Amino acid sequence: MNISVSVATDLISVVMPCYNGAENIAASVRSVLDQSYPQLELIVVDDGSQDNSLELLQQLAREDQRLRVYQQQNSGAGPARNHALRKARGSWIAFLDADDYWDPDCLQKLHAAAVAAGADMAYCGWQNVGLSGGQGEPFVPPDYARTDRAELLLGGNRWPIHGILSRREVIDSVDGFDERWTSCMDYDLWLHTAPFHPVVRVPEVLAFYRHHGGVQITGNRVRVALNHWRVQQKFLHAHPEISSRLGKKRIRELTYGYLLGRGYRCYWNRDLKAARPIFRKVMAGGYGTLRDWKYMLPSLLPMPLHRALIAVLGHNTETAQ
Repeated sequence: MNISVSVATDLISVVMPCYNGAENIAASVRSVLDQSYPQLELIVVDDGSQDNSLELLQQLAREDQRLRVYQQQNSGAGPARNHALRKARGSWIAFLDADDYWDPDCLQKLHAAAVAAGADMAYCGWQNVGLSGGQGEPFVPPDYARTDRAELLLGGNRWPIHGILSRREVIDSVDGFDERWTSCMDYDLWLHTAPFHPVVRVPEVLAFYRHHGGVQITGNRVRVALNHWRVQQKFLHAHPEISSRLGKKRIRELTYGYLLGRGYRCYWNRDLKAARPIFRKVMAGGYGTLRDWKYMLPSLLPMPLHRALIAVLGHNTETAQ
């Protein structure tokens, strides 16, 4: 897909937070600077790294003036991204983390599709790299342009942060990232923007998420699950008209039902420690069938009693450690 000369004059700002990313930062930066789209800048904020990430970034910046590097005390990915957004000069914004990468034509194809469709946001397919057991299959999401995206996104995050290009004014309309979140900050951003702006799909796998042995933001199952629920509640509080339109039953399915599903996944993946607080949150909302409550109620017991009851009920004791 080619871009006309006039369209290609739009500046795309790529925002990248970095915390102890020395192992992969050079490859991630290179995947941006090697993009076929001609007009871009890369703003990296080093979030108080304790390895040599900053030194590597400064060296890379000396080699290519499109890369600008800033520092801050360790504050988290949300504040780092907002720091970079304040420095960004582009009319389009894309996000890439310091351990992920793009196909060389990613920005070109996303931008061309958005301009051709008159859309404010363009998204693509992605692939998780480094997972065992066939878990890293390429995935191209459905076309969401004509769906009810408020209901769709209440049901879960549909785009990884590095799989979407957005007009700058879309990001500015919600003042960037809500810095209270230590996870689900991209979900919060998309939930508050994508339902209200035209979107277009590029049905190709162009974004890649690298799984590795380091600490990644999605690692804490309880935090992610509860933050997801809190993001939903924040959105519904800001948009009561959506609650009225979808109805109480559907809203509870999308919020507490989704949380219950997360609890079950933890339970059957041998993570009783994570399942228990998630189940307790669902019970506090009065959600679930009698069968669900049979699984959830023991979460109120001390852990040893919970494990003993699992054995009595005939569940596999090895699935709830």
